[in-house]
Amino acid sequence: MTNQQMYIQSREINLLTPSRELPLYGKRILVTAPRNYAYRLSEQIIKKGGFPIFMPTIETCYLSNYARLDTALKNIAEFDWIIFTSRNGITAFFHRINDLNIPVSIVQKCKLCALGKDAESLLSFCSKVDLIPTESSPAGIVAELAKLPQIHETKVLIPTPQVVGLPEPDIVPNLITDLQKLDIEVTCVPTYITQGLDKSIYGIELNLIHQGIIDVIAFSSTAEVESFLTMVNSPSDYERCIVACFGPYTTANAQNLGVNVSIVSRDYSSFEGFAEAIATFFSQ
Repeated sequence: MTNQQMYIQSREINLLTPSRELPLYGKRILVTAPRNYAYRLSEQIIKKGGFPIFMPTIETCYLSNYARLDTALKNIAEFDWIIFTSRNGITAFFHRINDLNIPVSIVQKCKLCALGKDAESLLSFCSKVDLIPTESSPAGIVAELAKLPQIHETKVLIPTPQVVGLPEPDIVPNLITDLQKLDIEVTCVPTYITQGLDKSIYGIELNLIHQGIIDVIAFSSTAEVESFLTMVNSPSDYERCIVACFGPYTTANAQNLGVNVSIVSRDYSSFEGFAEAIATFFSQ
């Protein structure tokens, strides 16, 4: 049997496994990620037998004012590195390049960094990625750059979200501070908007949470947690649900906001690892 035949057989066995034998069988998992991320996490939940329920607490969308981003793009040759901290940042950055009819080749002289599976998105836009940190986090970026002998006094561009209607998470500010400690000159430019959604559209979902019908609330970012907390009256509204967080940074921020976290994804390079962490919790 060839490797390809074994792979096909493996996939068929997985797809034909009775749902009762899957680790998330019968579990209702609330997905709070924005709609352009939610489908990827939901796919992994479905593969493990769970029922994803969509309740994006935030949304990401295009900027209304591109002045700062456009200036950075026109002066891109000044930067040694472009560091992307999210897939949304990559998408919005290259869409704007396309809107301005700027050749994608302008980024070829810069070194490019992306986290985990986001590197696949970066490659699809420009066929180039120079750094994928072992740890898929801002701290991982800093740790890898610190190893480079000539990183001091370089210029770094970071495409960031413009946070609207929510407290700005400390992730990007902390990244800036840590890079500056390496004597790196950092320029951040808003590239897309992250904003909370109105709880009035989620009457049914919030009622399911309050009744304890939702088994797990899955948060993939701090902004999702912050927005969710504006939608509930008190912790008692969701105390019957298990809370899962995508990686230690979202977990730490959720706990600082008073949320009790029971599931933490140790592999946070992709949503596959997040779904696996939730499945492992129930398997135990």
